[in-house]
Amino acid sequence: MKYSQRVSSMQSSPIRKLAPFEEKAIKNGVKVYHLNIGQPDIKTPKEFFNAVQNFDKDVLKYCPSNGMSSLIESIQKYYRNYNIEFDKDELLVTNGGSEGLLFALMAVCDPGDNVISPEPFYTNYLGFTQSINVNINPITTTAENGFHLPNKEDIISKIDKKTKAILLSNPGNPTGAVFTLDEIKMLSEIAIEHDLWIISDEVYREFIYDDRKYFSFGNIKDVEDRVIIIDSVSKRYSACGARIGSLACKDKTLIAQILKLCQGRLCVATLDQIGASKLYEIPSSYFKEIKEEYEKRRDVLYNELMKVEGVICKKPPGAFYILAKLPVEDSEDFAIWMLNEFSRDNETVMVCPAQGFYTTPDLGKDEIRLAYILNEKDLSKAAKLLKEGLEEYVNSKVKAEI
Repeated sequence: MKYSQRVSSMQSSPIRKLAPFEEKAIKNGVKVYHLNIGQPDIKTPKEFFNAVQNFDKDVLKYCPSNGMSSLIESIQKYYRNYNIEFDKDELLVTNGGSEGLLFALMAVCDPGDNVISPEPFYTNYLGFTQSINVNINPITTTAENGFHLPNKEDIISKIDKKTKAILLSNPGNPTGAVFTLDEIKMLSEIAIEHDLWIISDEVYREFIYDDRKYFSFGNIKDVEDRVIIIDSVSKRYSACGARIGSLACKDKTLIAQILKLCQGRLCVATLDQIGASKLYEIPSSYFKEIKEEYEKRRDVLYNELMKVEGVICKKPPGAFYILAKLPVEDSEDFAIWMLNEFSRDNETVMVCPAQGFYTTPDLGKDEIRLAYILNEKDLSKAAKLLKEGLEEYVNSKVKAEI
């Protein structure tokens, strides 16, 4: 039997590619510290569970395709805290931020079109675009300058007649980079000059460190009618399994078009929406303690990593990821070696090779992404294991060449 080119051309998840090696290590009695995937260990607020447990209906019915009114109102209030105002008919509830991203791309791009996106980028950007026959023209950023954007001319050179949107995450996954106001304004100017949409993935908005200021595209008045903001409760409230996201845009006609896609999948899970509506009502003070915790974790992992000679990485100011260039030729080989060959007291670390976050061939081959989502004690141990493993791996390669 034949399969569609659409599904055959999609890449498998690079984050989960090493699972068989992890399973083998665990089977051999090795404890694996996971720095490879962004699954926070922070407790999901009890407000979510209480709301679900208090559901008292005889029938679990469909809810509106655009989302429950209570949740939409909670999201509206949330955005007002950031001086962003959305009407009810400018918001859609989605099955996680992932569906919001996919629906946005489907709504603004036709097969054969392209979007420009700073690379490295969230790996599912490639999967989503490939699934609808849309291409990504990458804007390459580098570890040496903290994955900040190149100049305006370099970005414009990536635009052609088929370019329909700028797609990016801010703060960045996998880099942890946070774009400056000048960078936000530059991209806004480019969007206006070349009549492009801006699909802004802002699911890590609260996680900004070192007293940095965060700027949303939703705060740039000149582009508010062309900005599509993607959001989610997954990382913000440590509720990845709830699969509640949102899509917001001041262009009401676009929202009406995307609503047709929402109607096609009927609705988002009712109980999860009930729980999520309460999450959005949690006071902003909730994030202070969490942000401080992540900042400490970042410093523990970053400081240990930078003790290894040859590692290139600027301290990331956002999200909960570090993307580092290592003194190795093949980070996937290193990741597998850590699971197959290295352990201390029957413990090792699982990392994520970064090549899958790029579309430009061979980029990221010497880089890894690390997620600092473990408690501080485990993270400290994992960081030391990673340092020792990396040093041992590099030394073994040097000896092999002699």
